[in-house]
Amino acid sequence: MALLRQFTVETDRYVDVASERDSLYRTDLHALSIMMGAARAGLTVTPGLLREELNLSSPATTALVDRLDSAGHVTRRRSDVDRRQVHLEMTEKARSTGAMLFAPLARHINAALDRYSEEQLELLRDMLQDVTEATVAARDVALDDVDAG
Repeated sequence: MALLRQFTVETDRYVDVASERDSLYRTDLHALSIMMGAARAGLTVTPGLLREELNLSSPATTALVDRLDSAGHVTRRRSDVDRRQVHLEMTEKARSTGAMLFAPLARHINAALDRYSEEQLELLRDMLQDVTEATVAARDVALDDVDAG
């Protein structure tokens, strides 16, 4: 647990330093990460999805989308099916900014992982998946406790 905590702290520190260069807030980076994952999964991103995923209020979500739009990281488009619904799409600027921010981290982590065998990497992959699922389960319990209190 101590090593996982240390990794999380160091990752947060990296994100803080790297994002400061581009004047991005941590929430902005999380939103772009969610949008990238949604795009890979073929899902449509809406402000409501970001609000739920980031656990934000409606005003905070509007401020987030406004910041990302003003910075040129997202575009807004009305749904062809329901004109009341807004779809968000990442721009090429967002993709290149994300690559620039995280390429050094990926390069250093990949170099660290290169010394491990495929079997060891598979074990690490399985362990990280299990730890992630356990963290989600703990979060869900914490949310239930908040809702009950």
